[in-house]
Amino acid sequence: MAVNLVNVENVSKVYGTRALLDGVSLGVSEGDRIGVVGRNGDGKTTLIRMLAKAEEADSGRVTHAGGLRLGVLTQHDSLDPEATVRHEVIGDLADHEWAGNAKIRDVLTGLFGGLDLPGFPKGLDTVIAPLSGGERRRIALAKLLIEEQDLLVLDEPTNHLDVEGIAWLAAHLRERRSALVCVTHDRWFLDQVCTRMWDVQRGTVYEYEGGYSDYVFARAERERIAATEETKRQNLVRKELAWLRRGAPARTSKPRFRVEAANELIKDVPPPRDSSELMKFASSRLGKSVFDLEDVTIQAGPKVLLEHVTWQLGPGDRIGLVGVNGAGKTSLLRAMEQAARTEGEAQPAGGRIAVGRTVKLAYLSQEVAELDPSLRVLEAVQQVRERVDLGKGREMTAGQLCETFGFGKEKQWTPVGDLSGGERRRLQLLRLLMDEPNVLFLDEPTNDLDIETLTQLEDLLDGWPGSMIVISHDRFFVERTTDTVQALLGDGTLRMLPRGIDEYLERRHRMEQQAAAASAPAPAAGSAAPERSAAELRAAKKELQKIERQLDRVSEKESTLHARIAEHATDFAKVAELDAELRDLVGEREELELRWLELAEDA
Repeated sequence: MAVNLVNVENVSKVYGTRALLDGVSLGVSEGDRIGVVGRNGDGKTTLIRMLAKAEEADSGRVTHAGGLRLGVLTQHDSLDPEATVRHEVIGDLADHEWAGNAKIRDVLTGLFGGLDLPGFPKGLDTVIAPLSGGERRRIALAKLLIEEQDLLVLDEPTNHLDVEGIAWLAAHLRERRSALVCVTHDRWFLDQVCTRMWDVQRGTVYEYEGGYSDYVFARAERERIAATEETKRQNLVRKELAWLRRGAPARTSKPRFRVEAANELIKDVPPPRDSSELMKFASSRLGKSVFDLEDVTIQAGPKVLLEHVTWQLGPGDRIGLVGVNGAGKTSLLRAMEQAARTEGEAQPAGGRIAVGRTVKLAYLSQEVAELDPSLRVLEAVQQVRERVDLGKGREMTAGQLCETFGFGKEKQWTPVGDLSGGERRRLQLLRLLMDEPNVLFLDEPTNDLDIETLTQLEDLLDGWPGSMIVISHDRFFVERTTDTVQALLGDGTLRMLPRGIDEYLERRHRMEQQAAAASAPAPAAGSAAPERSAAELRAAKKELQKIERQLDRVSEKESTLHARIAEHATDFAKVAELDAELRDLVGEREELELRWLELAEDA
């Protein structure tokens, strides 16, 4: 029988006139892996702070097992700014002691990319004071993970980690024996790590078995049985469940609860996006040309980030852009944005970016745009436009869109200066969409957004007819909102990945292995494979780019054929003919993907 580590008994907490927690009773036992979700401001952080006895409850009590070893990661670290990274993370251990410890090596490599901490000016001997918030947070996380605990309490552990770092952390936590309570908005991470969920809503905590996917089903089922009046919210939950059940990429392999009941619940839910219909809308709004990059080179100071890149963003393309930090993802978007803003006059260091005549670009950067703090939320949105056309006949007023993004009627009259960071991020997104763009660049759009707001945003983007590029470390959001993944691997190239983020992680792993092999002692003379010439490498890159364009065209044809098959569903002869065409097309795509993989191995 599992040992009980923490008991929360009839706990209540009130801020002002609002009860964040009202008579909550919970328990954490050995082996528990609990994910905590809920809207921003509903009390997630308050709950885990009381769980860790970092904050007192107004009533009720929290008890810990005797001798409990507790590790807590808060959103604000308590590192000594005058100390070095070595002092905070490794302490007084001699080099041979910590370097011989497999756990320490794993944590340093997983969070910092190597034992010498590449990216830090003096490696382990770097002083903490001048470091960024993201770097300090990784140091605090490393310090915590190196220690031994019975229970880990983590508040937003994936913040400031890239896709690789998040994948490593998920694998690391699955292997640990410690119990875990974790607040995060990263749904992929929740599905990978957690086996129970706590949903904090309006003073109550609802408990669910399973990871995030199971929680989505169970919540939809609970609300259906209770026949609540939140019709819109239920529909969104059912829509997300439908997407999860249809086999989204990189889902966890944990068994699903009540699979038949889930299928019954979503039997009448259409796919999230009608790709062929959206493509028609996008083409009518954008024409044939959106962004064409020809032999483009992008630099940041003396550093070359992208070199001789030829690439095209077409009407209706939904691209997820992934890559290591510093590879040039944001720089690429900024170069394209500058070309659009100056009508083609501002160009990168090399090559040319051509912008379609009808392009109306909206760029959500990582910095939150400052607004007049005295403006009310609704006024800030109405400044842009009173009504917005979201495509496919969907029109909303400024007030309706505010409600969709979690600004209820009372909140719409809150001064902008009184909003939290997450609420300002939501308002920034709102204002962008109100301007009716036909091209969206979203650079880390999920920062500071809770899961419910993310679901609302995904629903809006499902029917939005335009071209879109998304940079995000939130793997779930990328897979949910985009159709293809392009990667910057840090070698100056931009490559399409047919298998998405899984393939990106595999390629990065191979690159790290190759780098390690290159630093190993050289093999005996005559045993090395002949190196390819620069001309051969250029030819391989050109063929790669050609195949990527062919794959895009094949994908469009597949979408059209699927639509035609649905249109002629009762004409069996026509369906058979179209199905034969589709099989030929699938065969062509598989051949192209195989050739692409062969070239990518050598490029």
